[in-house]
Amino acid sequence: MSKRPYLVSFQAIKSDNQLSVRASITDSYTPILRRADDQFKSTSPIQSIALISSDEYKIKLVGLSEEHEEIFIREYDSDSFGNYDLKIPATINGQDITAVQVYEVSYHPGLQLLLGTFIPLEVSNPKHIIISDFDKTLCDTKFSTTKEIYNSLRRPLTDFPTIKESVDLFQRKTQEGFQPFILSASPHFYEKAIRDWLYQNKIYAGNIFLKDYRNIFSLSEGVLTPKDLKNQGFYKLNQLVNIILMTGIPNHLVLMGDGFESDVFIYATLAAILKDKTDPWKIWNLVKKEKAFRLTSKQTSQFLSKFYQLGELRKQVKDFQMDIHIRCTKDDIEDVKNKEYRLKFVQDHKANINFYIG
Repeated sequence: MSKRPYLVSFQAIKSDNQLSVRASITDSYTPILRRADDQFKSTSPIQSIALISSDEYKIKLVGLSEEHEEIFIREYDSDSFGNYDLKIPATINGQDITAVQVYEVSYHPGLQLLLGTFIPLEVSNPKHIIISDFDKTLCDTKFSTTKEIYNSLRRPLTDFPTIKESVDLFQRKTQEGFQPFILSASPHFYEKAIRDWLYQNKIYAGNIFLKDYRNIFSLSEGVLTPKDLKNQGFYKLNQLVNIILMTGIPNHLVLMGDGFESDVFIYATLAAILKDKTDPWKIWNLVKKEKAFRLTSKQTSQFLSKFYQLGELRKQVKDFQMDIHIRCTKDDIEDVKNKEYRLKFVQDHKANINFYIG
């Protein structure tokens, strides 16, 4: 069986006359197929472990109009991990792009390999967005020891307990019209397993953002480093900002996380920019040496510009509301609620967080 390029992930979000595209490609064998007579069966993460490889690619994006006419065609080179972060006009000569076709055009010279056709997520006004963590928030996974990590690779996520209170909250918000996003520090090859779990729990969130482990183990170009295997601050805040830069500043933002890691600190940092309109440089100088972050110079230079973009966008939105929900257990909820933070803005925002037992 020969390899061919596949999309590890693809997001296309239309907002404010802009189409933001984030994609990741790798070589892999044909994805897992199920016999037509099989019932839906959960996949385990190890079945996608081949997605750990990386290479460079060239894609052709074709934007289609409502009448299926090709109104936008352009080729793009990836970085060394097969990743893309693109922004293109959502409207070409008065016609909206209603679908995007993706072709890989360098793998076999002269051949254009269709990787998929996608309908962009359109973020309508007023913008209501919900972003939820996955591990320990929606699903009670266990990744504390090497043995637990190994076992988790071989088991479908449905083997772990579902956190009903969190699922109910997430579903309630989506029924109210909030557009859903999943943000997790799980490896990128968990996407299929997580997507299976979400669908089986009637959570229809098409946009899933996971940590690209190929980035961590690169000696030259990776932005993430081995320290980011445990420290989630930079990764999660960076991805939160990426999502908001794609959607635009929402009128109402809901964040869901857990009290087991650094979600309180990360979400409070974002709230300081979006709710308090604090100068990004001031916030950055306060958080960059904290244990949850511990940034490298490369991470600092890459992310600070995004922070400033976020601050500028925030000035353009008058009405803004932000709610933070943190899942705890009955054994640790008092410890999580009473934890003291050195930074005043984190401590201040903690008072407005909804801590719940799940």
